[in-house]
Amino acid sequence: MDRISLVIPCYNEEEALPFLYEELCKVANRMNGQEFEFVFVNDGSKDRTLEVFKQLRAKDNRVRFISFSRNFGKEAAIFAGFEASTGDYVAMIDADLQDPPMLIEEMYNTLQTEDYDCVATRRTTRTGEPVIRSFFARKFYQLINNISDTKLVDGARDFRLMTRQMVDSILELREYNRFSKGIFGWVGFNTKWISYENVERVAGTTKWSFWGLFFYSLEGIVAFSTRPLAIASLFGILFFLISLVMIAVIITKTLIWDDPVQGWPSTVCVIFLIGGIQLLCMGILGQYLSKTYLETKRRPIYIVKETEEGKEKDRRNRKN
Repeated sequence: MDRISLVIPCYNEEEALPFLYEELCKVANRMNGQEFEFVFVNDGSKDRTLEVFKQLRAKDNRVRFISFSRNFGKEAAIFAGFEASTGDYVAMIDADLQDPPMLIEEMYNTLQTEDYDCVATRRTTRTGEPVIRSFFARKFYQLINNISDTKLVDGARDFRLMTRQMVDSILELREYNRFSKGIFGWVGFNTKWISYENVERVAGTTKWSFWGLFFYSLEGIVAFSTRPLAIASLFGILFFLISLVMIAVIITKTLIWDDPVQGWPSTVCVIFLIGGIQLLCMGILGQYLSKTYLETKRRPIYIVKETEEGKEKDRRNRKN
């Protein structure tokens, strides 16, 4: 009998959790030849998410949970869930039911019968998503695939089922600044993609704002490409060459045609242009330096406050 661990990161998902749990139980009942564990991760929720975890645990021993001391972000929650999982196969799924749980059976059967280490999902449509967000999401995938050796599939979701070997490989990457979509691709392994149409969340509201997604995309670019640094260097070379040409033109006009240098407005525009390019390049360099700074601190990716076994400090005292 194989054990399948379902990792569910949650942030203020008290409304969606009862619906999700019901669907997960349906999947477990259909796949009654396998053992399941539901690993919920509370990412510093402000609502009753943790209380719902405890209620589910009280009636179902398959439910396990981890509660952070504060909000560390979805990436940390995914990593914590993977570390806590004990299954032969591990699935990552969102709590809002935008990821259809019924696909887990098809994913498992694929890993059993075909030579794959991972079955992942991608959306074929973005129904219900704001148009501007969809536009920039597509442009992000185009951009990162052009500047990074780690390729991402447009519309890829975090929802996937992986072998224990692949999950253990992911856990070896203990970087503080995490971008799971890139990490899933970087570790390799054979992946089969399943497509499905976008499903709107069953309850609650999305926790991702436009700017939140924008800065998350910057995380991905900085984590999996150094091409922006090369672009900054090219800007420097380009403007150096342009300045040489401009100097030659000014000297020629002054010495041969006795044409005085004029046009302070255009000079101001050039200064603003070059100043803007310099600030852009400094900003690019600053992004990489800031990530390096955070990595060298070697801070923990997350801090656990409580699990299904009780408060973390009490649990450690019992062990000692």
